[in-house]
Amino acid sequence: MNRSEEVKLNAVEYFGDELTANVWFDKYCLKDIKNNKIIDVTPDHTIIRLACEIHRIEKVYPNPVDYKDIYRLMSVYKRFVLGGSPLFGIGNNTTLSTLGNCFVVDSPYDSYGGILKTDQELAQLMKRRGGVGVDLSTIRAKDTIVNNAANTSTGIIPFMERYSNTTREVAQEGRRGALMLTIDAYHDEAMAFVESKDDTGKITGANISVKVSDAFMHQLTISSEYEVKLWSKIIHQAWKNAEPGVLFWDKIIKESPADCYPDFKTISTNPCGELPLCAYDSCRLSAINAYEYVINPFTSNATFDWDSLARDSQLAQRIMDNVVDLEAEKIIAIIHKIFSDPEPTEVKAIELDLWDKIYQKLVTGRRTGLGQMGIADAGAAMGYKYGSKEFNEWAEEVSKTISLNSYISSIIMAEERGHFTAYDRSLELDNPFIQRILTNLPPEYVDKYFKYGRRNIANLTIAPTGSISMLAGVTSGIEPVFALSYKRKRKVPDNNPWKTFRDKQGDWWEEYNILHPKFKTYCLLDYRVIDELDLKLDDNIKPLAEISPYYKATAHEIDVHSKIDLQSGIQQWIDHSISVTYNLPKNISETEVSKLYLEAWEKGLKGMTIYRDGSREGILTTHTDEHFIQHDAPKRPKVLPHEVYSIMSKGHHWMVSIGMLEDKPYEVFAFNNVEISGSKFIGEMIKLAKGRYDLYIPSETRTFQNITNGCSDEENLLTRMISTSLRHGANIRFIVEQLNKSTGDITSFGRAIGRILNKYVPDTAKPSILCPECKAIMSYEGGCLICKTCGYSKCG
Repeated sequence: MNRSEEVKLNAVEYFGDELTANVWFDKYCLKDIKNNKIIDVTPDHTIIRLACEIHRIEKVYPNPVDYKDIYRLMSVYKRFVLGGSPLFGIGNNTTLSTLGNCFVVDSPYDSYGGILKTDQELAQLMKRRGGVGVDLSTIRAKDTIVNNAANTSTGIIPFMERYSNTTREVAQEGRRGALMLTIDAYHDEAMAFVESKDDTGKITGANISVKVSDAFMHQLTISSEYEVKLWSKIIHQAWKNAEPGVLFWDKIIKESPADCYPDFKTISTNPCGELPLCAYDSCRLSAINAYEYVINPFTSNATFDWDSLARDSQLAQRIMDNVVDLEAEKIIAIIHKIFSDPEPTEVKAIELDLWDKIYQKLVTGRRTGLGQMGIADAGAAMGYKYGSKEFNEWAEEVSKTISLNSYISSIIMAEERGHFTAYDRSLELDNPFIQRILTNLPPEYVDKYFKYGRRNIANLTIAPTGSISMLAGVTSGIEPVFALSYKRKRKVPDNNPWKTFRDKQGDWWEEYNILHPKFKTYCLLDYRVIDELDLKLDDNIKPLAEISPYYKATAHEIDVHSKIDLQSGIQQWIDHSISVTYNLPKNISETEVSKLYLEAWEKGLKGMTIYRDGSREGILTTHTDEHFIQHDAPKRPKVLPHEVYSIMSKGHHWMVSIGMLEDKPYEVFAFNNVEISGSKFIGEMIKLAKGRYDLYIPSETRTFQNITNGCSDEENLLTRMISTSLRHGANIRFIVEQLNKSTGDITSFGRAIGRILNKYVPDTAKPSILCPECKAIMSYEGGCLICKTCGYSKCG
């Protein structure tokens, strides 16, 4: 047995689960790659590494807490877990990475030099493990006059693609890349921004969100033309592509304590939207696990330990303030490294300036990102159904307890260590969030606040906890359980008696049920099942699920309105924001989606992101049905939108017209010896009678009257068969593959049609859909993509 296998076995024994052990080993186990040495031999060694470094900082200040208290809170990855970047980077002297999970850089200066400077800043942060946000509202719109050889501006889209490509380029070979692009709703190219992800092969390395003001929303309610048009497009694209997200910008600014300070004005957010930040500010994440404060979980006498939660929240905030100092050390080391690099000074100038600005914001504001996870599991353990009135009220009280004690800790530290440098009480007293905190604090801490101030400019967030919630074995953030059970596969030897299927490469795999960890805990209590072997049987799982507090409370079953209420209540106690995804059924209408967004704004949410089942092919799936199912074709409307292409085949000009129903190809027409100027047009195919159509192209002011497929019999048959396949739901990718295999006289024609249809094939190979590690389909939870098969996550 080699060293890696031995360490993995230790981790399996520690966590009691192979998948969790792999997550720890692959992402957070400290290794000296250069010397082929594993430093963290067990998961506990990782905790010791973190606790020692945090306690080293703690001892610098008056009234230090004991090492054992820090270790106790972090032990076994249960009560309190640091986010991915601190978990990986603290005490790690083998890799020079930032401890910051989230960054925002300044909006690009509107010139090529400014745009390229931002591009380099993104790359420099991502190579150190940071996710970045940038607002594009400063870039002038397309066709604006410019003073260079181009004469007019290209607009924002090419630069969105540039920044996206940089992100994907950096996110290779073990590095990480995550990007948020935002724009103001009143920017001249807001419409193009909203539509920018229609081409699924571009801008795949960035999330996009629109900053919407209260004024915009009020204009929307009185049916102002521009606002209604943009809003309809936002809703349509979110319904269709799950993007863009919407940021209710005035709510974000109004509730932000940091925005009381002139040098900390928020301009964009981190990639998942839970950290609105000013230019060059950053934040380090962590999460308190609410489940661990349930006493006697899943029993009739379950209670919640509010006193321990309050005490631990104060210590967690203290730990996060220490992590600020550890990050300051990291940044100084990064700056020294850059200085010592052999590149010329002019090459290093942007990188040095970047880290200097980040350092100054870090030490001036001392921003922290204390969050929470496991709220759905904790509620279930208390007997509350996710989304019920009782659950929402209890969950808000959990957030309130964490928030108030986080601020108590920050006030105590201000007395012991000093307030954050920019602190000025007169600037923040009218802030609604600060007022809410002061109104609910015990009087002695209000007095201390007025005397000493606060240690941290902002304290709290709720991030998609991703892989760290897998370490803790609980639900992500404030999200519900995604699914109570799912399939997992692992490669096995040929002689393994439990092998399930063989892949195309000839390898054997075992496939088996995985249960959500706390549902498994519920099942194993008392009389419910005899032992774990019973849980491998589907017939045993369903009846247990139906009597559990998780019944009808998974991501696709909950009432979306109650989830909005939940987020609204919790948001009152979060000074940053919350990353949440609203999973919606496939058949929901755009009108219903619009109503949900309006409800979110009215109830005070800071933003909203949806995922409609099936809107991104391949992302979400809870089961696979391999049986043959026959589908009836939807009825063709009399007038059908068509996308018309001009191509060459066999030396002839062809016009290929693709009919679109619900934004998907429905039919194909082809006409030879037809020339039109340009390569693509939007038209309408009007059915006159059976087999008779008119094609109208508005931009050409032309109508092709009483047309049929103008092809040979063989070509005509091919287009009819393609249309029949499309109407009955055949996968376009398979149709294209078959067309590319065509032989004989029809080869050129078939492949020409295939080239057009290939434009409509979803990009199912990109990392945002398939796991880049094991190629399994990923789940979308809390704005975070998680692989249930191998544990890979794009978040913490």
